[in-house]
Amino acid sequence: MSETSGGESDSDAADPGAADPYAAGLRVRREVLGSEHVDRALAGRTEFTERFQDYITRAVWGTIWTRDGLDRRTRSCVTLAVLTALGRSGELAMHVRAALRNGLTADEIGEVLLHTAAYAGVPVANEAFAIAQRTLAELGEPTARPRTEG
Repeated sequence: MSETSGGESDSDAADPGAADPYAAGLRVRREVLGSEHVDRALAGRTEFTERFQDYITRAVWGTIWTRDGLDRRTRSCVTLAVLTALGRSGELAMHVRAALRNGLTADEIGEVLLHTAAYAGVPVANEAFAIAQRTLAELGEPTARPRTEG
């Protein structure tokens, strides 16, 4: 069984919510993205978007992120690479924060983006680095601050 960075299973059969993809998805979504983000997303639901929020909670968070086979650190790496490759900058900052929560360091995030540049292209990676640097700096990451000479 895969382990998360917190030492718990990615899909815990003892978890009463594991049988319900929505409950399991909501739990994992909160652990990865933070309750504040999830609460904002759910509070912003409308009749029009409610089915989409239900879908991503069940399908993405409740059946993909809970699977055995990849730990959350690896899933974060894949997610950062895919978002970068597809130029989906709107979700990149959120997943930089999630990657940190899943145990990646700022240096490891940078390595994922650098590796992605080799396969997806410099322009999308350049944008991803800018977003990641801004996000990391907002979170107080010292390596994201400008270098001082001397």
